[in-house]
Amino acid sequence: MTDATARLDPYNEISDIDRRVFGGFVEHLGRHIYDGIFEPGHPAADESGFRTDVIDLVKELGVSTIRYPGGNFVSGYRWEDGIGPVEDRPRRLDLAWHSTETNEVGLHEFSDWLERVGSELMLAVNLGTRGTQEALDVLEYSNSSAHTAWTDRRAANGHPEPFAVTMWCLGNEMDGPWQIGHKNADDYGKLASQTAKAMRMLDPGVELVVCGSSGRGMPTFGSWERTVLEHTFDDVDFISCHSYYQEMGGNAQEFLASGVDMAKFIESVVAIADTVAATKKSEKRIMISFDEWNIWYLHNEEGGQNDKPEEQGWPVAPRLLEDQYHALDAVVFGDLMITLLQHADRVRSASLAQLVNVIAPIMTEPGGPAWKQTTFFPFSLTSRLANGRAVRVPVDAGTFESDKLGSVDKVNAVATIDEEGVSLFVVNRSVTESADLRVDLSPLVAALGRSVAVVESHLLHEDDMYAANTLESPERVGVRDASASVDSDTLTVSLPAVSWAAIRLA
Repeated sequence: MTDATARLDPYNEISDIDRRVFGGFVEHLGRHIYDGIFEPGHPAADESGFRTDVIDLVKELGVSTIRYPGGNFVSGYRWEDGIGPVEDRPRRLDLAWHSTETNEVGLHEFSDWLERVGSELMLAVNLGTRGTQEALDVLEYSNSSAHTAWTDRRAANGHPEPFAVTMWCLGNEMDGPWQIGHKNADDYGKLASQTAKAMRMLDPGVELVVCGSSGRGMPTFGSWERTVLEHTFDDVDFISCHSYYQEMGGNAQEFLASGVDMAKFIESVVAIADTVAATKKSEKRIMISFDEWNIWYLHNEEGGQNDKPEEQGWPVAPRLLEDQYHALDAVVFGDLMITLLQHADRVRSASLAQLVNVIAPIMTEPGGPAWKQTTFFPFSLTSRLANGRAVRVPVDAGTFESDKLGSVDKVNAVATIDEEGVSLFVVNRSVTESADLRVDLSPLVAALGRSVAVVESHLLHEDDMYAANTLESPERVGVRDASASVDSDTLTVSLPAVSWAAIRLA
């Protein structure tokens, strides 16, 4: 047992929370759209072919803004293929995922689905095989209220009013050699700057995201950000971060340090962005859009890549990237969400990649049920409970040594404060030791002028940390009461080894 102590001071403020940090990501990949959110023959399908059981789960998940349509897919996508009568839309080969895209779902259909789930649209433009003109075309089609050929087509396709998309991504992972149209930082920076300037001429209200590195381990990381921002600093609002994590070699303790890696990534990008600002003598601050993050078992134990669609021909909606998540994954996932909140001053948008079937918190079976993966719970609870402003909660619980990251805190926490109450999110990263956490609430009580009490508490932990929810056992893993209590201005909660908890005080 580890004795852990913390102090919750409401004045140890990080920032207000931008609700877009609870965003998601939907890509035309595998069974994400077809046989995922869209399955016309399913018993639960609505009149448009969207599965209502999936809609209910996405609503419960609480995603705010959803990035679409990719991802690697967008670098070869012709957005015009997804508008107009469905029967007239072309079938295309998708080089990114070696699949056939039917284009049954496009901008209009996806926008309708977003209305059903209560999320906002975040669009990515193709700067891989296309460029500035095509970005202007889709922006005009989506946002303009003027009478033009593009807006006439939009009206004829059933949407007279603009879609009014605020956030736009200037391509996707353009630093990656796997990306169609991959460019070096200098060439991409020039193209992104040119495109951003033109888009603002058409719609000055857009918020633009320039591509950062697709991982902290990329050989060009750091130099890429600096060069791209030297070109685009005055033109964009955000720079993107992408990062995925997985347990390697059965080393669960190292895996549980993933949040520290994410924090170092964010802090490095912020430092680079602020350095560029200083060289330009600018007070402007570039924000972070962490618009791809998740647990993803991208590599097998031999170091090769999982899921090779090229071995399957050119299928429609093949089963790709359908990772099964266990309790350990969900605890690390919850810690990643804590890390995002700990950097709420600069991380103003984030997108969980992805939502359904593809490395997803929600799984479906064609013609069958939909169920929650273990990662569903920390996202849905954090999205619901984390409001208002984020507050630092330093914890004294000792450390463990990470081979890659050095000394790592065994217990990590963050709190959020809103008009109705306080939420505390905490993770025990130790594989072997439980922690008896005592949080001093006296600064909070003094600031409020009244006492507080626990109104709900949730604990995610399994004695078998590799337990998972499956088609056969969809409710094997869930959350239970954390048995948290307040006595004399001290919050006490017991955290088993490898656990995540959310406590709500009012």
